[in-house]
This record gives sequence, C-alpha cells and structure tokens, in this order.
Amino acid sequence: MLITDKIKIGNQLLAIRKKAGLTQAEVAEAAGLSDRTYADIERGSVNMRVETLLRICESLRITPDEILTTDHPFLQRRQDEIFAHLNSRSPHEQQVALDLLSIYLSSLV
Repeated sequence: MLITDKIKIGNQLLAIRKKAGLTQAEVAEAAGLSDRTYADIERGSVNMRVETLLRICESLRITPDEILTTDHPFLQRRQDEIFAHLNSRSPHEQQVALDLLSIYLSSLV
C-alpha cells in the first residue's frame, strides 16, 4: 500500500534514521539539505520533491519503497525462501546459520 501522508512518511524516515544511528544533521548534510529542511520533512510539515526524496534515500542507504509503502512483498518472499532453505537443514546447521546471522546483525549496531 502506498503512503501519501506527509506525517507517516516523516515517521518512517525518523524510524529508519534512528535505526541507522544517524542524527538529523548527518542525514541532512549527506542529502544536501539544511538541518531545518530535513527536520521539517521528518515532522511531516513540508512537501518534498522527488529529487529530495531520492537524495534522502541515498543518504540512508534505502530504497524509496521502504518509506513510501507499508508492505514489502519482495522482502517477505525472500524471507520465506530463506526460512524454507533453513528448515530443510539439520538442527546443527540451523543453529550455526542462526548464530552467524545473530553475529552479523549485532555487527550492524
């Protein structure tokens, strides 16, 4: 489902930025925006041009669909494929794979 509400888009950006451990100033600088403009975008108080959206997405290393849609069918399909592959492995192999994934995810923080 496509999100068109400026406040919801701003909330999506806020959540993604915080998850990435970035400040508003860092995202604004990387996207070539003033701190105030980026803060207004996160608050949902301004409209932004497509070019601005793309620069913000690039600075956050995300695709536009991650903030403009509520469902991610490709991501869900990929997760289902991985889980099916994981479930076809032995319990030991599953544990090793989960341990490796846990280590990897911890390294992203």
